[in-house]
Amino acid sequence: MKTFSKDVLSLDQQIDTLVGRGLVIEQENRVKRYLGDISYFRLSAYTKPFCIPAVTDADSHQFVPGTSFDDVLSLYIFDREVRLLLLDAIERLEVSLRAQLTQTLAMRHGAFGYLNRDIFDTRYNHDRLRDELKRKAGSRNLESFFESCRRKYPHSSDYPPIWMALELLSFGQISILFSNLRLPSDQGQISGHFGFPFVVLKSWFRSLSDLRNHCAHHARVWNREFGSCPVWPRKPPSQWAAVPERLAVPGHPEQAVSPRRRLYFQLVIVETLLQVVSPDSGWAVRLVALLDKNPNVSRVPMGFPSDWKEEPFWTRA
Repeated sequence: MKTFSKDVLSLDQQIDTLVGRGLVIEQENRVKRYLGDISYFRLSAYTKPFCIPAVTDADSHQFVPGTSFDDVLSLYIFDREVRLLLLDAIERLEVSLRAQLTQTLAMRHGAFGYLNRDIFDTRYNHDRLRDELKRKAGSRNLESFFESCRRKYPHSSDYPPIWMALELLSFGQISILFSNLRLPSDQGQISGHFGFPFVVLKSWFRSLSDLRNHCAHHARVWNREFGSCPVWPRKPPSQWAAVPERLAVPGHPEQAVSPRRRLYFQLVIVETLLQVVSPDSGWAVRLVALLDKNPNVSRVPMGFPSDWKEEPFWTRA
């Protein structure tokens, strides 16, 4: 079994390594500052498109002649700006889902109806939901709105009403709760608002929850194949964006990516839902502006078809 044998390198040694692999570094002190604040390991993911394809391990990690540190840094900054743009959009969608769940469950089952496990799928861990809310209710860092409620209604339930309960849960917990609604009437109420079948929406929101976690924890979204693959609607809307199942990598016909597991499909889903939730946000305009500002960033690793900007879906947005 092969054991880990890499040496720990100082910042100066990290710079020497990059220079030895052919990276152009003009201001070492500036690069040293970036390595100290971002880390060599995090930046290394953004060096891959600038490396010569390796034939053997001995010639791996060699940079294409003329590649500069700023080329790598620009790709890193682009990825960061995409994540920030996504966080803005996903926040709107998350808040909307919470609001729709709150209104639907409150009106149909009452303020504490969510404590009835019968309104959820039998596979849903309802006990975990109750335990989580009880834990939060007993926390020293109790949300002020729930603390005020307990003072005002001391003999009421140990659990918060639905409109407070859903504010105490994470987006991941919210998306799982939503996906486990059992009653078609509850499912239909929320599906009708967003305009897509329940089976599609539960997949989309679960995927957006995972994407939000990637963004919030500063993980790369450029050139990533996501584990959760959102469901493709059986009847896509008219003039919806085309997302091919396979996309060839230019210059490497033997390679291909799956756009439906890449960022592009997620962007289509985000804009589709934003057109319902926040149609005047201008989010698509900001997305296109960011891409136009970075023409050298390859779109293929994100799953973008070559003619995506001519799609009616995007031109209309």
